[in-house]
Amino acid sequence: MKFLLIAFLAAFSAQYANAQFTTNVYWTDESSRLNKENIYYDPVKPLTWPDFKGEPGPPGPVAAITTSGFGYKANMKSSQGTGQINISVYCFFDKDKSWVKPGKDTKYILNHEQHHFDVSFLAAGVFMDKVRNAGLTPTNFNLILPKLYRECCDLMNKMQNEYDSQTMNGQIEAAQEKWNGFFDGKLPFVIK
Repeated sequence: MKFLLIAFLAAFSAQYANAQFTTNVYWTDESSRLNKENIYYDPVKPLTWPDFKGEPGPPGPVAAITTSGFGYKANMKSSQGTGQINISVYCFFDKDKSWVKPGKDTKYILNHEQHHFDVSFLAAGVFMDKVRNAGLTPTNFNLILPKLYRECCDLMNKMQNEYDSQTMNGQIEAAQEKWNGFFDGKLPFVIK
C-alpha cells in the first residue's frame, strides 16, 4: 500500500513537473459569502460606529477594540499540460468581536480604530507581493503559502502593537498624527 501511494504521488508530481505553470494572486471582497459577522475591506467604505457590535470590554483606558485580519483561499487546477494555482486574498473586520464603550464613539477614536483595519489591509498587500515572488510550484505551494501567511500575520500583529504602543491606544495625539500621515501615504492603494 505504501508503495502504491509513493508511486501515485510520483506520477502526480511528474504530471505537474512537465506542465506550464502559473500563479494567479488576486484580491476578493468575499461579499458573495453569507458571513454577516464580517465586513470586507473596501478603501472607499470606511468603518462606522454601527459596525462595532460586540459587548464592550471591562472598565479601563481602552475605548474601543477592532478585530480584523486577512486570509486566503488557494486551489490548483491543471488541464492539457498547463497548471495554475489560484490564490484569493481578503481582509476582514469582525463586527461581533469589535466594540466601543458608551460615550467613546468619537470621530477621533473611530479614525484610530479604522487604522487598525488598515494595518490588516497593508499586511494582506505584503502577503500578496510575497506570494507573487515566491516561485510557487505544485510541489512546494502547500509548504510555502502557510509559511508566508504566518510571516505576514506576525508582521501585522507587530505593527498593530507598535501602533497602539506608540499612540498609547490613540491617547497621544502627536503620535496619532504621525501614524495618520503614515496611513495617508500608504492608502488607498490599488490592489492588483
